[in-house]
Amino acid sequence: MNDVASIREGACRCGQLRLKAHGAPLITMACHCEGCRKMTASAFSLSALYPQDAVEVSGLEPVIGGMHSELHHYFCPYCLSWVFTRAEMMGPFVNVRATMLDGADDLAPFIETCVAEKLSWVTTPAVHSFEVFPPMERFPELMAQYATSRQA
Repeated sequence: MNDVASIREGACRCGQLRLKAHGAPLITMACHCEGCRKMTASAFSLSALYPQDAVEVSGLEPVIGGMHSELHHYFCPYCLSWVFTRAEMMGPFVNVRATMLDGADDLAPFIETCVAEKLSWVTTPAVHSFEVFPPMERFPELMAQYATSRQA
């Protein structure tokens, strides 16, 4: 899905909280931290970062769960699916759980974070791996590389 004018739709598990993401994500990620593993009940969380104004949420009003700090994890109030995250430290962006979006096959993680906490048997196709979360100043370079990789 290389078309910046595209719209990707999605929903939580029960379908009562719906998403529309306009354009291509800025970057895709896998996070191996223990918190993400516990909230996903999986080996890592997958996400696609979008500008805040590119994501529409409709249906049920999401509720905050998980961390209650500068990270706001939003869940469907009915099925309790973790749908997206807003992080004050990252600015006006929405980190959508990639598998909440329809046709997520092309949203493989470009970077993986917190690999110091990764389960020993896990592998991803990520191009870049970071022991912890990468510094914010690295994101413009990483997003540019991701955009170039999607055009190839």
